[in-house]
Amino acid sequence: MKLQPIIFLVFFGGLLMSCSNSGNKNEEDLSSVDTVIAPESFGVAKESMEELIENVSSPIEIASLLLEEKVPFNKEYIVSTKHVDDLVSDFDCAINLGLLGTDLGYLNLYEKTGSVMSTVSAINDLSDKLKVGQFFDFELLKRLANNSNNLDSLIFTSVSSFNDMDEYLRANSRTNVSALIVSGVWLESTYLATQVYKSKSNKKIAERIGEQKIILNNLVIIIENYSSDPRFAELLVDLKKLQTLYQEVSIVNVDAQPESKVVNGMLVITQTSTSTVNITDELISKIGLEVTALRNKMINVKA
Repeated sequence: MKLQPIIFLVFFGGLLMSCSNSGNKNEEDLSSVDTVIAPESFGVAKESMEELIENVSSPIEIASLLLEEKVPFNKEYIVSTKHVDDLVSDFDCAINLGLLGTDLGYLNLYEKTGSVMSTVSAINDLSDKLKVGQFFDFELLKRLANNSNNLDSLIFTSVSSFNDMDEYLRANSRTNVSALIVSGVWLESTYLATQVYKSKSNKKIAERIGEQKIILNNLVIIIENYSSDPRFAELLVDLKKLQTLYQEVSIVNVDAQPESKVVNGMLVITQTSTSTVNITDELISKIGLEVTALRNKMINVKA
């Protein structure tokens, strides 16, 4: 399953509304050495690595599915922000930026704008620690976010800001930081889905949890590329534990000829291929426990 990159960026429209403009940054600030050290050479070609990162699933899909299935909002699913001040390394900041960004997307989709301030503040702090706050006009994004009529403008401005940040990270050999952010995104979105399924079993949600097998496989390739760094190596071990569980998930693709028809004088082609996801309630429970344990580890919560 290949996600369209624009969907990923639109999700981050919710995330970016929280990032502050950290003021004028001089040349030294923008080129400071990252505490997560990128490897000197890639096991996977750099262009291929960037494509893999772009195609990691967006949690907006799962969050949208929860809303579509009329799953009630639950504030207990949101990461507490109490630990954010203690985060120092780029590794921890990037992972937690992905986690909290996912939560902010969840909050925004459910229109819980009155409950986002601590999450917004935490993301603001993390973006500054990662030296990417300079790419965002916080006051403008805040004004747009406070008016639901400005949603399109908010998304456009946020996506532009994220594109600038992403370009900067890659141009400065910080693709590994992007990899950590999407790892946090994937982890938190899968956590949300498995937590919801515990209280409300649902076929569509079960299928979406099963589909994460494909995305996890891509994520393992991404993180493995940076495993010369001990923290990445440790994360890789944890992801491979989940990958072992996901081996029990089967996804059967049925290819079919696309259908074509003329609509208003235009040829419209519709894809008819389907896929069936086979996953049991017991396996979802096991995946949920492993995802929760990894999430707690990333936010320093003891079981």
